[in-house]
Amino acid sequence: MKEQGLLKEAETLQSELELIRRDLHQHPEIGFDLPYTKAFVKQKLQEFGYEPQELGKAGIVALAGGKTPGKTILLRADMDALPLGEEADVEYRSRHEGKMHGCGHDMHTAMLLGAAKLLKAHEDELQGTVKLEFQPAEEIFQGSPDMLNAGLLENPHVDAAAMIHVTAGMPLPSGTVMVSGGGISSTSCEQYHITVKGKGGHGSTPHEAIDPITAAAHMHIALQEINSRELDGNQFGIFTTGHFEAGKTSNVIPDTAEMWGTIRTTDPENEVGQLIKTRMREICEGIGAAFRCQTTVEFYDYCPCMVIEPKLSKDALRYMQDLFGNAAIDLSLISGGKAGGGSEDFAFVSHRVPTVGMFLVAGSSRDGFSFGQHHPKVRFDDSVLYRGSAAYAHMALCWLREHGESEAKNP
Repeated sequence: MKEQGLLKEAETLQSELELIRRDLHQHPEIGFDLPYTKAFVKQKLQEFGYEPQELGKAGIVALAGGKTPGKTILLRADMDALPLGEEADVEYRSRHEGKMHGCGHDMHTAMLLGAAKLLKAHEDELQGTVKLEFQPAEEIFQGSPDMLNAGLLENPHVDAAAMIHVTAGMPLPSGTVMVSGGGISSTSCEQYHITVKGKGGHGSTPHEAIDPITAAAHMHIALQEINSRELDGNQFGIFTTGHFEAGKTSNVIPDTAEMWGTIRTTDPENEVGQLIKTRMREICEGIGAAFRCQTTVEFYDYCPCMVIEPKLSKDALRYMQDLFGNAAIDLSLISGGKAGGGSEDFAFVSHRVPTVGMFLVAGSSRDGFSFGQHHPKVRFDDSVLYRGSAAYAHMALCWLREHGESEAKNP
């Protein structure tokens, strides 16, 4: 079978992919500041016969195919790491203190580079064009909109898009591929920052101060009521305060207390998010005034929910099952069709062109990979890298071939 031939061909790249991934893992970079990673990716693409182009603040694109007229499919890998100190016991640990590839983006980059090598070897079979996207700043939800604004979906025009994300700590065998079903697959996300300003003073004379901690604590409790009392039972919204900071010592009332967190919904139009934001401002400003504090509520780094195109999802599942057999499954069998709580800035692309998202298990909890993404001890099983490369390449080859055939039959 052609599928098994491609998988075996990808497997011959495994040693090279491990070296690539481990090099990237040792040199994590954050946001748009990716000098080492960018240079590394461009060099590899050039070695494979591509002419990579920079796009936006720190993105890279390269084209495969184009020799035969047809559609264009976009394949995305994100490149940035997290501001997280690594605690994983691996020999190729991060060399940059306070930075870590704790979400698996080093895996994604290595897999797409492997796919680039496969696609170059099969370039004459591509009935159209594959646009390879290496994206920065996914963790801060800014990389995708930056590349879109710089023309990601044009020259050539993109007709469909696909991404793969690795996952660890799941009770599924490593190498399992999960394809998201049609509809909303992940929530939107927006960051918030609440600042409460009072008047500092000595802990022994609180009556001479205006305590921002007390006000902020009341705000935090009151905000939880938005979910239970202000959202319709059919609406979905998650409000989380993940960072609360005030004061430096035990016997001083500080001038300021601050809270940071996120709002997540599954509303494509973000009407629920707008309601939550409006009520957050009203609640915080009202409580602040009651406690004689000045309060500001700011919102930033918005990412919409991911929308999966149903037909593309069904095609992707079929392609993956042809390639991996029973090791490729419909994610809805596990999720029950519910959207995941995590967010992904490829969602911006999903609101512009038909998009599918896939997940590759890279570390099963059954095999001791106990921690999930964004944990300082997370480890990823890089023995599955070749499977990711094969999945990327097979997705592009099959979609372009089928789309080209349908176009020929139905001009």
